[in-house]
This record gives sequence, C-alpha cells and structure tokens, in this order.
Amino acid sequence: MAEFDSGKRKPRDVEISDAKVPETAHQISQDSWLQIAFILTTGINSAYVLGYSGTVMVPLGWVGGSVGLVFAAALSLYANVLLAKIHELGGKRHIRYRDLAGHIYGKNAYALTWALQYINLFMINTGYIILAGQALKAMYVLFRDDHVMKLPYFIVIAGFVCALFAFGVPHLSALRIWLGFSNFFSIIYIVIAFILALNDGKKASPRDYNIPGTTATKIFSCIGGFANLFFSFNTGMLPEIQATVKQPVVGNMVKALVFQFTIGLVPMYAITLMGYWAYGNETSAYLLNNVSGPVWVKAVANISAFLQSVIALHIFASPMYEYLDTKFGPTKGGAFSPSHISFRVLVRGGYLTVNTLVSALLPFLGDFMSLTGAFSTFPLTFILANHMYLMAKKHMLSMPQKSWHWLNITFFSVMSVAAGVSAVRLILADSKTYNIFADL
Repeated sequence: MAEFDSGKRKPRDVEISDAKVPETAHQISQDSWLQIAFILTTGINSAYVLGYSGTVMVPLGWVGGSVGLVFAAALSLYANVLLAKIHELGGKRHIRYRDLAGHIYGKNAYALTWALQYINLFMINTGYIILAGQALKAMYVLFRDDHVMKLPYFIVIAGFVCALFAFGVPHLSALRIWLGFSNFFSIIYIVIAFILALNDGKKASPRDYNIPGTTATKIFSCIGGFANLFFSFNTGMLPEIQATVKQPVVGNMVKALVFQFTIGLVPMYAITLMGYWAYGNETSAYLLNNVSGPVWVKAVANISAFLQSVIALHIFASPMYEYLDTKFGPTKGGAFSPSHISFRVLVRGGYLTVNTLVSALLPFLGDFMSLTGAFSTFPLTFILANHMYLMAKKHMLSMPQKSWHWLNITFFSVMSVAAGVSAVRLILADSKTYNIFADL
C-alpha cells in the first residue's frame, strides 16, 4: 500500500518489485492469483448469467449464439491477456485503467478513459441493482402475487442493502471470505435453474427457436445480442483488479484469466444453453421467471441471486470507491474508524442512491447490457487494449502482428457504433412501451 507523508495529501511513490506504484487508499499486491481468479469468476457467473439465455441466445439463435459464445470468449481472453502484459510499463505499475491510457497517450486520453470506465461501471452497477430487485420481486410473487409491491420498490430495497454492504467492505481485497459466499450463491441458483429448466424442457412441447420479430428488428436484436456476448465476458476494470495481485503481477494475472476462461466458463455455458433449450424464444431476461418447480426451491434460488448481486456489485463499484477514498477520504485511522465509516456512508451512499434511482426509472436489463457493451466494453476491452499494446510494443511487433491488431481495432470500432445504435433503438422502443418506474 502506498505511503503518505505525515500530515500531507501529497503522495510518495513506493517500490514494489522494480515498478513504482502511485498513491492509493486501497491495498496493492496483497492477493493470490487464485483470489483474483475467484473475483473474475464471480463477475462472469454473477446473477447476470440468468439473463444470457434471453439476451444472447434468443436474438442470435442456436448457431449464432453457440458459435458466438466460443468466439467472444477466445477474443476476450486474448484482449485481456494483452492488457495484463502492459500492467507494468515505463518503470511504473499502472493500477488504474486511466493511468495506463494516460501514460501511453497523454492527459486527454486519461480523461476520456476515465469517463468511459465510469459509464461502464455505473451501468453494470445499475444492472446489478435491477437484477437484485428482480430477484426480490420474483421471490415475493412466489408467495403473494397481489401486485401491491412493484419492481421499483424492490429495486429501492436492493439498493439500500447494497449500500449497507459497501459501508462494511472498505476495498476490493477485503472481499476475501465474501468471494467464497458469492461463488456458493452462484452455484445454488445456477444448479437450481439448470435442473428446473431441464425438467421443464423434458416435459414441454416442441419449442420455437426462430429469432422473433420483423427483419429490421432481427438485425438490431442480433447486433445487440453480440454486444451482450462481449459484455458477459469482460469487466472493463482489469488493471484495477490486477493491482491487487501479488508479484509476479503479469504471470499471476494470466493464470487468473486462464482460470476464468476455462473452469469459470463451465457454469455460464451450461445455464445459458440449457435455458434456451428449455424455453426457446420465450426465454425471459431473468431465467428464474421461466422455471417451474417447488416454491421453496425457487425461493432459495432467488434469494441466492439477490445476495450474489449485492456482493458482485461491490467488485464493479470498487474503482469509483478507490478514486473517492484516495482523493477525498480521511488519511488517518483504520478502515473501520468512525471517520472512515462516516465517509463511506456519505459518499458511497450517495453514489448508490443515484444508481438505484436510475435502476428504478429504467429497469430494462437487456437494453442496459447492450448499451454497456457498445459504449464502454468494446472501447475499453478491445479497441483500447489492442491499440495500447500496439503502442507499447510497436518496435517489437512484426508487420503481420501489427496488421492483426489493427484488424481487431477496426472490427470492434464498427461493432461499437452498430451496437450503440441498436441499444439506443431498443431503449427508445421499450420507453414507449413502458412508463418510467415500470413494473416489469
């Protein structure tokens, strides 16, 4: 962890290995590669996974969805490894995405990258609060389907619980035992959803797997589905996660990524394909709304999805927390001193209040996934990752290698624009269909 000069806000760089680390109020180089692997796996198998059958497979169909899952995973692993390899550059360890972009491109790129990442993480966090609210509502409907409690009410409850958790967990490394709980909850809702969907699929009449809608709708939905695909594999905050790993940072991060894209993908693939097989193009954006089975079993799955969403949100909110804690937080006392706790209540509570308000206003989960993929996941994970690696290693790359990186940059730039148009169109269409604070 960075050191501070007594009584001053100005930082002194400290040495970790042979690379300097800038000031941060959070912990650096404390975690094993396996803990980082569980953080990544928590993200990829979060409650979002219950929506991929509806938001990825339905708009893409069997061929597009199945091939896309493999294709997107391979490209995502490649892009993330590129980013991991330039974590230490120019004698410095770049613990924030914006620091790395600023080092390579300058101040303007620093600001642009920070804006893109903020939008990315804000929308991901908004999605987690929507998911948590959906899980609570689904559990409520199991016992009292009287329409007294509506989705926006459950979203507010979810946002409040997320804030309580944020007050008690000061930084990403402090998750530790919570990562175990998170993966335990993931196993519960994935296994339950898989078994119940399998049961329903065996009993159901032949399903319709055709992509629904008019020709224009199919095209835009297909583009949105591809954006959702790449969204599902990527965090948009790899340098921040890599900052917490022990030395050697590159080797350990690559091991964590390999774990994420091999063992970590098995549950996601299983539930995504099973959900689509069981319900076809009638699959919803929250699979537990489709399944039938004992009420208590579905209740357990929903409460597990709710609790996992609360923990997972903290991962994607941590870069914002780190910025606020470092820039404005108290410099004296431990993480649980009254001054630090009061600061977290005020600042994190305010941030999550805004998240919760947006979640309740526009609870269109699939649309948010498409928009996030278009405007931030593509630029951060693919366009910038390939171009930064190209800039950092340009004297070491052959012409075919440079051409390959430029091909990636061009392809994902086009995809980003197309997916952005598609996502905005979907949100506008849903906004006409539903009122604000919709009870979906």
